[in-house]
Amino acid sequence: MPDRRKVQETIDAGQGIIRLEPCWVPRSFMIPGRRLKLHPDDLYAFGGHRGGINERWFSSTTKASNGPATLEDEGLSYVRGASDDRFLLKAAIETAGDLLLGPDVISREGGWNLLCKFFDNMGPIPHHLHQSDALANLVGQRGKPEAYYFPPQYNLTENNFPYTFMGLEPGTTKDDIRRCLENWNKGDNGILFHSRAYRLQPGTGWQIDPGILHAPGSLVTYEPQVNSDVFAMFQSVVEGRIIDWSLLTKDVRSEYHHDLDYLIGMLDWDANVNPEFGKTNKVFPKEAAKDDGYRENWVSYGTPYYSAKELTVLPNRTVTVRDSAAYGLILTEGHGLFGKHEVAAPAMIRFGEMTQDELFVTVDAAKAGVRVKNTSATDPLVILKHFGPGNPDAQ
Repeated sequence: MPDRRKVQETIDAGQGIIRLEPCWVPRSFMIPGRRLKLHPDDLYAFGGHRGGINERWFSSTTKASNGPATLEDEGLSYVRGASDDRFLLKAAIETAGDLLLGPDVISREGGWNLLCKFFDNMGPIPHHLHQSDALANLVGQRGKPEAYYFPPQYNLTENNFPYTFMGLEPGTTKDDIRRCLENWNKGDNGILFHSRAYRLQPGTGWQIDPGILHAPGSLVTYEPQVNSDVFAMFQSVVEGRIIDWSLLTKDVRSEYHHDLDYLIGMLDWDANVNPEFGKTNKVFPKEAAKDDGYRENWVSYGTPYYSAKELTVLPNRTVTVRDSAAYGLILTEGHGLFGKHEVAAPAMIRFGEMTQDELFVTVDAAKAGVRVKNTSATDPLVILKHFGPGNPDAQ
């Protein structure tokens, strides 16, 4: 674990901005969509038994929940120092979180409390929910709301199913869902007959609160969320692949593993059968700032748990951007300078290699303002910025 002096030295060397290594996460129940710029030979770098790499986690202090084979640092972001030394961002925040986030955030939140990722699948994820705080706390976890944004730069191809089933059709009853669970081992349990699919639109997003069933489709998705990896799968077969009952109950106390009333009770029923679900939950970008050299839009907002912006700097322009909270960032297009750091969106990444597309900006640097220069004469520089809970600008 780095001591406070080491964290301060790293912050100072980067003028308040630190570099992060790519953090890759596999999922055994999904097929990778092959659009995260990871080399094709490295898609199964964790081993075939672990499944393919279909997620990249950003500024992560959250360990992945991938069963007994999960590595000790799986899902955790590493800071890369000026002299190529490395340490976990999680350890840095535990040691000197006030230097990174500010003493007020540490006092209020106790840490970063954000998980943000890209996920990229060939087809849909099983229909599932994330538990509420009350239910997740029973197994020592946190509940998880999450937001989606579909970056156009990563969605030049839509893959197999650019639709997401969300919620349940109005008029669906709890007995309908009970029959789906009773039919789990008979093949497809038919839960999607009780749901509604929405066509996914690049450049827009969705807000999904705990207890809402959703089966994310095959667009590359930028996903700010509470730092938790709890879920419960309610669909037994996806694209011919069998989903084990254990993925329904992995974050459920053992005495309730076959209590169908309890499992159905995890759903926020009113939110699922909301007849205006699309109107209530779809999110369109909102302008945050704009001038001749750049524009910045909120792409996730309206919740106290997290927020996100998309910054676009036009070719051959230099701007200074200010924010009221620390944030992580990932480039989606272009190259240039962010503060003193050279940044570039890579064309191809080998597993274990360093990149120039991910940074973390400390609260002091964010408030002072970061100079961003697009050094391209032709291409925009596009950056996604993810904030933890309580960003006052997002109000």
